[in-house]
Amino acid sequence: MKTYDNLYPNIYDFESLYNGYLKARKGKRHHAEVLKFESNLEGELIQLQNELIWGQYHTGQYREFYVYEPKTRLVAALPFRDRVLQHSLVAAIEPIWENRFIHHSYACRPGRGMHSGALQAQKWLRQVERNHGRAYVLKADVRKYFPSINHDILLAMLARRIKCQRTMALLSAIIHSWGPGLPIGNLTSQLAANVYLHELDQEVKQGLRERFYMRYMDDWIIVHHDKQHLHQLRRHLEQWLKDNLALELNDKTQVFPVGTRNGRALDFLGYRMWTTHRRLRTGSVRRMKSRLKIMQREYAKGKIGPEEIRNRINSWVGHAKFADTYRIRSMLLSRARFIRPGSCANSPDNKEQWKHSA
Repeated sequence: MKTYDNLYPNIYDFESLYNGYLKARKGKRHHAEVLKFESNLEGELIQLQNELIWGQYHTGQYREFYVYEPKTRLVAALPFRDRVLQHSLVAAIEPIWENRFIHHSYACRPGRGMHSGALQAQKWLRQVERNHGRAYVLKADVRKYFPSINHDILLAMLARRIKCQRTMALLSAIIHSWGPGLPIGNLTSQLAANVYLHELDQEVKQGLRERFYMRYMDDWIIVHHDKQHLHQLRRHLEQWLKDNLALELNDKTQVFPVGTRNGRALDFLGYRMWTTHRRLRTGSVRRMKSRLKIMQREYAKGKIGPEEIRNRINSWVGHAKFADTYRIRSMLLSRARFIRPGSCANSPDNKEQWKHSA
């Protein structure tokens, strides 16, 4: 097994910290803590560099808050300087695992994501149905995944590859700064969570030799033509996860047929998928309706401008276009009018602009 040493200088390197700052500020340039950091940028980066060199860096205080879409989750955010450090740290260690991750692991990886994963899942459904007449899916996800990640097991996994003691000490300090489990808001948590379930990927692909398996963080599927085979896999993997990773599958884990006649949709990666077509989740459409109303009120009060509205709408349209949604997109956006009191109804921000975006 190839191991890696002397990684720590790459983390505190000034250019690496500066690149970490550029990544951390993306989409947040006007936030107060970012502006404060930028007002003394060189001094802040040198201070962070010196703390790392002399072993004086300590993880900052977490700010906790809840997000409610698509489900309620507790998020923990570190101060901006800590996020700068984590970008530099991840840049140094992520390449160790990136080439080892299986091809069909889609979360938080360059060039992959929900869209490419959904396209591949539907391709497998069609292939199995075409070759065997029926497609079944084992759809599973881990119960309370991030809070359930065991620190000792995770650190042992990281130590198999990383022999740089100072890098491991930094990782250990960050991991132990929150517990139990890992905080959803940390950049290091995303990489660590992928490393943790990479063991599951290896068991399914190398141990069980399953061909049609993919994972998006803690959500994963196996497509097969034999329902009983998938039930056997479920029992095996439930026990394997408990014995090796101290994890449990949630109650939604199940085996079912996918089809328009004698089956149902595969609800995965933000879409409801059949072999013939894809649709958006009902919740996605409902949330967009609510967001449009909120944006209309914020625009009328001058809290947001046309560019921010355009970016938000285009983000949703980019996701929706990967499903059969032309009618629903046209309906939603044709009704979206953004008008400020006293402005001309024929201004560039009238409903025709947003209808065109569909």
